[in-house]
Amino acid sequence: MKIELRFFASVREALQTSQEIVDLPASVVTVGDVRAFLMGRGGIWAEVLAPEKNLRMAYDHDMTEASTLIAEGGEVAFFPPVTGG
Repeated sequence: MKIELRFFASVREALQTSQEIVDLPASVVTVGDVRAFLMGRGGIWAEVLAPEKNLRMAYDHDMTEASTLIAEGGEVAFFPPVTGG
């Protein structure tokens, strides 16, 4: 299944990319699975997307939890929490 990935703010800066189209294995079915799949790349990917990192996730422009199911052509986004001043 192909989906679009988007990375924002400090996540984008650390990964040095803002978006990517990725072809996922059949075992990747949730937003959390996408995160784990990307962490499997190792290096900076594992560091930036690590479970202890407080990241927000969105699926098709809606804030979501790790358990949200994904579908062909969907968009998963990762970004740091937004804070107000």
